Amino acid sequence: HLEPTFAVVDVGGVGYKLTVSGTTYEAMPPRSVIDPPQVTLFTHLAVREDDLELFGFASQAELSSFRMLLSVSGVGPKAALSILSAATPESLAMSIITGDEKSLTVAQGIGKKIAQRIILELKDKLAKGQFTAVGGGGETFAGGITVIPENKTSEASAALAVLGYSQQ
Repeated sequence: HLEPTFAVVDVGGVGYKLTVSGTTYEAMPPRSVIDPPQVTLFTHLAVREDDLELFGFASQAELSSFRMLLSVSGVGPKAALSILSAATPESLAMSIITGDEKSLTVAQGIGKKIAQRIILELKDKLAKGQFTAVGGGGETFAGGITVIPENKTSEASAALAVLGYSQQ
């Protein structure tokens, strides 16, 4: 079963409800009652005092970005999911590296203060390669970036690195 905010996936006869981002929802194959499609979702289990919630993502890069966002103080699973519904992992990394808070505030429920905190806490970590998001083809985004953009040339270099090109 698939809704814009969640998917119920049958695993060995047990249905698991996974909260999904808009990006993952769009990536899901067409549904059929007669022949349900096979899907692979990368999951994250959020454990709280009174709740267990399972989050599902269409790619490892999206899961990595979700976990990276959760490492920021004040950003919970719902806020991280909102950001990933508005941006791909690659554009998120580029927004953080270039300090573009406006692209983060496009996400529902993300204000200027949270966007600034995300950029402040993750910019150096992304530049030093402490977080990597691996795409479907095995390419690495943001992991090899060593230059924080200070001018147009270094900004272009950082953009290419986010897209998977080496610094060379």
